[in-house]
Amino acid sequence: MMCEVIWVKTAVWLYLFMFVAFFDLHAQYPILSPFAISLGAAPSFIGLILGVYSITHLPGNLIAGYGVDKYGSKAFIVFSLIVAGIVLLIQSRVTDPWDLLIIRSISGFVLAFLSPACLTLLAKIAKDHVQQGKLMAGNGMVHTIASVLSPAAGAFLVAEFGFAASFTFLGWVLIVTGILAWFGVNEQQYKQAAAEMFAPHGAAAALPPGNPALGDPSSRIPWLFYAVPLGISCSQGILFFELPLMKETHGSIVTSGVFFSLISLGSLVTLSMLFLSRVSPVLRTSFGSLALALVFFGMSVHWPLPVSASLFLIGMAKGVIFPAIASFLASVTSSNKYGRVFSILSISYSIGAFIGPIVAGQVRTHTSPYFIAFLFLMLSLCLLPINRISRTVRA
Repeated sequence: MMCEVIWVKTAVWLYLFMFVAFFDLHAQYPILSPFAISLGAAPSFIGLILGVYSITHLPGNLIAGYGVDKYGSKAFIVFSLIVAGIVLLIQSRVTDPWDLLIIRSISGFVLAFLSPACLTLLAKIAKDHVQQGKLMAGNGMVHTIASVLSPAAGAFLVAEFGFAASFTFLGWVLIVTGILAWFGVNEQQYKQAAAEMFAPHGAAAALPPGNPALGDPSSRIPWLFYAVPLGISCSQGILFFELPLMKETHGSIVTSGVFFSLISLGSLVTLSMLFLSRVSPVLRTSFGSLALALVFFGMSVHWPLPVSASLFLIGMAKGVIFPAIASFLASVTSSNKYGRVFSILSISYSIGAFIGPIVAGQVRTHTSPYFIAFLFLMLSLCLLPINRISRTVRA
């Protein structure tokens, strides 16, 4: 009973931290481009501002991958939340596009620790792979609920109080949450309970040394698998850059926020379809990515569906893809390698999110950025080694 209480408490705290972090992140999507424009930034420079946030994730992800496995998750969660909040407070006083670029690069680095740390702890507290899948789906649900509420909330804050007050508010929310994380997560208590829970039937102890099933993650996960999250992140980076600048928004920050919320509502629909967790994560990743690519192609050729419907379909595809990727990685990886595997996943997302906005800023005057998103997704699907991954799942 004590173990169950610890498990539930840890999961709730982790969901809270990720909700706040995602809320702050998504609240900035509809307002960062207008904020950069208000500072005098050109469209190509805006793409760099959005992209540098992701590229500075890379060193943070690398440090988190090994640091979380060695030292645990709590310190990285607390550090990431509090420092990211302080950076947002500084961002509220920025008056120059280059200063904003520097601030966003720092923010990208410090928030890079949060996702691997939280996902690692979530994967470790599960008793089996089925529960891991449920926890990852719960993570997707939390992410989606935050992204449903936050774009409209961010747009409303700016419309009512301005950019400076909005960034200040979001920064203090992160700082307070980081302080709560310090007192709310007793990781040592969790480790002791987990050791007792898994001692009678720990799979790691039963396997002989050198067993590839629990060896280096790269021995079981084909590296080309990470082309899919990279392609998906590229397409999302293009979407997040282009959406606030589309003529359908009529230059309204509030309309942009509503459009971002529509994407998250679509994700909420598919995340609520619990029967999807019974389908192979490889199939969910493949067909979800294909559906996402087709929607972007339709938007690039101005198909008859309205923008709101297209965004809702994009959200539905994301609700299938993201939990499937996390479930697959958790199911084929040893618990003492979770930090590294999820950091590699975060690196893939970061590289894609860096490339996407920069490419969109360069090509939007002569080519539809949504067609480039379609190309990225189809290329990543062509590189996906389905046969090898299927053998990995069966192993």
